[in-house]
Amino acid sequence: MAALLGLAALASDGDSAGGVPAHHTGQGFRNLHGEAAVHKGLWPYLKMKWWDSPFPVPGPHAALAVAPLDRGLLQAPAHPLQVTWLGHATALIQSQGMNVLTDPVLGERASPLPFIGPRRYTPAPARLEDLPTLQVVLISHNHYDHLERETVARLGDRVCWLVPLGLGDWFARLGVHRVVELDWWQSTQVGDMRFTLTPTQHWSRRGLLDTDRTLWGGWAMEHHGQRIWFGGDTGYAQPLFQAIGQRLGPFDLALIPIGGYGPRDFMQDKHVDPDQAVRIHRDLGARRSVGIHWGTFVLTAEPLDEPPHLLAEALERQGVAADAFTTEPPGRTLAVPLPPLPPARPTASSASPSDLQPANPMGAPHRADQGCHP
Repeated sequence: MAALLGLAALASDGDSAGGVPAHHTGQGFRNLHGEAAVHKGLWPYLKMKWWDSPFPVPGPHAALAVAPLDRGLLQAPAHPLQVTWLGHATALIQSQGMNVLTDPVLGERASPLPFIGPRRYTPAPARLEDLPTLQVVLISHNHYDHLERETVARLGDRVCWLVPLGLGDWFARLGVHRVVELDWWQSTQVGDMRFTLTPTQHWSRRGLLDTDRTLWGGWAMEHHGQRIWFGGDTGYAQPLFQAIGQRLGPFDLALIPIGGYGPRDFMQDKHVDPDQAVRIHRDLGARRSVGIHWGTFVLTAEPLDEPPHLLAEALERQGVAADAFTTEPPGRTLAVPLPPLPPARPTASSASPSDLQPANPMGAPHRADQGCHP
């Protein structure tokens, strides 16, 4: 019964009085589960990082083998659905003429400063100029390991940027206006591909005084009957991912974070571990999942090369086939088989107005400065 009530609350966003979604606050946004645990403060983080459990220095064993990029396959895909992991949360999703890039961070540091901050330990397998013409770039949230100023400036208005609520002003300050902001469960269409921002359990901050001023989330996509989910960065919360799977799944492909989890007592509410990643795979009804958010930057305490080993153990423990959820070398293009799908379920646009902001009924995008047509 508790699980059913939780699913019902998520389906309606748990609206508070006055029709304002429950995850909206006067200053920004919040999670609907475990909010206090997500924010443990800067000092506990620094104490944990430098005194309690110093982060490991990657050795030669931690370097990932980078696969040679098959540029021909990227320019002329041989499969209806294929994905190329480019490191951390950056992936190129290609679906029947649509090229979608996620959280593009291809520089040497995930930091506001070029000379300090988390440095890339696994080379990026591609540059922007190596990629095919992009139609859409998805942003999950504004942390520096997911949103890179230089990449945004270079791509500019040549692509459509789909972002969570509140991020449009940041793009506008860079002179980028082809931006659509969405709230949780809202949808928009680019060409014949539909995108829905889904809830995740995370947070946002880019400066010292802007914690949770902008929203965070994952992205569900539907294109010619294919369904894809990109998780960005998230902790595990019940029944969050069950709600996504029931409302927008099942998914042919899910890109699920598997790293950034150590030490567990500090990170568990904001970053899933591999065991929880497998639970997300199951909750979503994913047929095929690929692990992301690992092996690229040293952001947390686990060794860079540990997540795939724990993922294999979790798959066996939970009775999931090893080839249903894999890790791939950065740069390798993976073809995703597409079995027949059941009839499509109602999308977020068919939800009742109480699911969404009053000013944006029936899933309409919150902001579309210049539209986003290919």
